[in-house]
Amino acid sequence: MYQIVPVAPGEQQMAGGAGASPLKKKLANEGRPLVMAGMLGCVLVLAAVVAWCYYSASLRKAELLKTELLDLDKDGFIIRNQAGAVIFTMTFRSGTLDLDSCSKDGSILSCTQSDSGKLNFFIQTVRPKDTVMCYRVRWEELQNERLVEHAMAYNDSHWYGGAETATQYWPIRIQGEEEPLPFITSDIYSNRNAFGGILERYWLSSNATAIKINDSVPFHLGWSEKDRTLRFQARYQDSPFRPPDGQQALPELSYRVCVGSDVTSIHKYMVRRYFPKPIKVPSTEVFKHPVWSTWALHKTSVTQEKLLRYASDITKHGFTCSHLELDDRYTADYGEFDFDPQKFPNASGMFDKLREDKFQVSLWTHPFINYDSINFGVAVEKGLFVREPSGELPALVRWWNGIGGILDFTNPEAREWYSSHLRMLTARYDVTSFKFDAGETSYLPHQFSTLVPLSDPSTFTRRYTEMAVPFSERAELRVGYQSQNISCFFRIIDRDSVWGYELGLKSIIPTVLTISILGYQFVLPDMIGGNAYPNRTTGGLDGKNGLPDRELYIRWLELSAFMPAMQFSIPPWAYDDEVVQIAQKFTGLHETLVAPRVLELAGEVLDTGDPIVRPLWWIANDDEAAYKIDSQFLIGDDLMVAPVLEPGKQERDIYLPAGRWRSYKGEHFDKGPIYLTDYPVDLDEVAFFTWVH
Repeated sequence: MYQIVPVAPGEQQMAGGAGASPLKKKLANEGRPLVMAGMLGCVLVLAAVVAWCYYSASLRKAELLKTELLDLDKDGFIIRNQAGAVIFTMTFRSGTLDLDSCSKDGSILSCTQSDSGKLNFFIQTVRPKDTVMCYRVRWEELQNERLVEHAMAYNDSHWYGGAETATQYWPIRIQGEEEPLPFITSDIYSNRNAFGGILERYWLSSNATAIKINDSVPFHLGWSEKDRTLRFQARYQDSPFRPPDGQQALPELSYRVCVGSDVTSIHKYMVRRYFPKPIKVPSTEVFKHPVWSTWALHKTSVTQEKLLRYASDITKHGFTCSHLELDDRYTADYGEFDFDPQKFPNASGMFDKLREDKFQVSLWTHPFINYDSINFGVAVEKGLFVREPSGELPALVRWWNGIGGILDFTNPEAREWYSSHLRMLTARYDVTSFKFDAGETSYLPHQFSTLVPLSDPSTFTRRYTEMAVPFSERAELRVGYQSQNISCFFRIIDRDSVWGYELGLKSIIPTVLTISILGYQFVLPDMIGGNAYPNRTTGGLDGKNGLPDRELYIRWLELSAFMPAMQFSIPPWAYDDEVVQIAQKFTGLHETLVAPRVLELAGEVLDTGDPIVRPLWWIANDDEAAYKIDSQFLIGDDLMVAPVLEPGKQERDIYLPAGRWRSYKGEHFDKGPIYLTDYPVDLDEVAFFTWVH
């Protein structure tokens, strides 16, 4: 039985002759101490005046260095809330300010000198609305070419945002000591210590503060577990960032800090002010019905026969399908845009058959052309590739399927060449859309040249995401940088078939919450059960077909049913009838319960940018417990989900924020906030609760 735990100063001169009487001598001798005392008094008065002047000047300087709840010192600044508590601390690590060089003009506090030379430093106060106070901060070096670094303290608060990572926690955990690294998009499946393919220069705190680093900054991020700080650094030396053409390589660190009344409202303000919004909602069919991908099941060995059999099995087992996704290796070489005639001897006939059976098909695509492809010479001749720094030769890059060139999406010719091939596929075979793979900056060579110079390498990622726009109804991207207005599905990076936080089942909720906070709401979790790679799969492989652990698969499936969209690859019938029945139950629940709510929220995203999948603190922003929960989430404000994410468990602890809740079993809870300890959840169940108005 589960248990409910309450949460719980003159002297008269006398006339006389030249010879003074004994009395006069006596009086003269007695007068000396009085003169000395008078002189001392004058000195003390003078000292007091000087001290008062100094004190007054200090007060004026101190007052000068205060600006609307912000106190500036030579080593950094603090921000207080209305109650006087310190809620934000920033330390200047790369230099100290010369406070004698500081002045104040209205809302702008500025300084012109630091211990390393001349600079342009200012903090400008902006109050955009009654409940929000913002500070524009800029430290621009005018002599020192090295770097600028500020360190943001945690202040015993919880922080969210930044980037998708391989080992994802919610809230962010600072682990170890890391020197600042370029904050650019990377493939975290192959480099698990990098920043991920979806990232933004934005962080949010439970102290109702948010920070947004300006786009112009050559931005590097590090951290210190010992100091409990995030290290924000601007530099061009030893960095892939480049100053804009014609400008000196003098680093500038500029950002905005905004403070609100609570974490939810300050996030809403930041999203509305700083993030682009999608312009439309993608295909309703993808929200309602699962995507079925060939990848985890067949990898690169997919053929015409296997694809047709997969489609037939989906129908035979009574499942719906938004579209079939034909993944890697349907072409003879990488960089070609037609079917390998050996693996797909009658591609047109195959598409006719699939269309007849009511299947739509999307195709895998990528930005690489391998050196052995017939299109490599074409792209070299046309100048379509990212080039070596000299700009004369194409730069060869290594990716997971070989070596080749990478298309330069800053080049209108390359964009049109690539798009024309995708349009050809849609026209010839009635292809419905594309899975746009890769696109991370990490696949660019260490030194490179593009037609339009890139100050920020991640702009390459942004240009790649734009290629999905014509196909966005069902298009899928795994990268995003300032790409929130690309109205397609953003897929989290490939998962391993494991339970834990490193690209496993437990990482899904923290990752989806993180990219949702970064403004990406049309989320496609990766394939149910993970990718089933032989060396990255939990629990003793089935010798014949290398399936993910059965219990892991079921719990993954149940979680996916409460995500904005579902994606299968390993099919339920690869296991047994019970797994098929559980899959049918949850795809049905997704279609009838989850999808209508998600679609309603998706329409609101166009105006607000608010998350579809929300953390518990969204509705409980004065509740310390809600800031730390990473295994429950909300869909909107009134549907809370608590899946089982541990092996061998048919119960879990559940936290219900204050409010009236009704469980999926019909139970009512209205004494919140409360913990339900050891709440029973059978293998074929997900605990979910509806907020009762």
